[in-house]
Amino acid sequence: MPLTKLNSASVIERLPIGSVIQTKKTQYIDTTSVSLSANTDTTVDVLTLTITPKSSSSIIRLDTHVFHEWSDYNNPHDSAWYFYKGSTKLAAPVAGNRRTGISLSRITHEGTDVDSTPEVTYYSYFDSPNTTSEITYKVGIITQYAATLYINRTVGNTDAIDYERGISFISAQEIKQ
Repeated sequence: MPLTKLNSASVIERLPIGSVIQTKKTQYIDTTSVSLSANTDTTVDVLTLTITPKSSSSIIRLDTHVFHEWSDYNNPHDSAWYFYKGSTKLAAPVAGNRRTGISLSRITHEGTDVDSTPEVTYYSYFDSPNTTSEITYKVGIITQYAATLYINRTVGNTDAIDYERGISFISAQEIKQ
């Protein structure tokens, strides 16, 4: 029996709906800080990835986990996290003067400790890009107060057991529809 050479389009055609076609990820293990202005959309540039969909009908599932600590204890209460696709904000629809996003920071403590008690956020989004061109996705944030956001470390960053370090990531999975 002769072997038939399959191209990637014919392989994708044969996959059942819901199959993962490809996965891309950026896992950030270093530490950094991001300066945030009040009420200004800001990207977290270390959490960026590009993906080129193999089918224009695919859905892209985005996931992120951000280990962080705010320099101001009010920020977790008055901020919103989301994704960017290129320069387009992927978030809840604009609703008057409200800040819009996908998720908030999870507060891991009570009180005003902004030195040694980090927060985390984890959220997902399903995008329908309708293209086979390369797409760049980034993590984004908006907050009511100007602040510094410390990624993968605490504000104090002291070499002691109660000043944690962590890892952050962004991932994209192309899913057949």
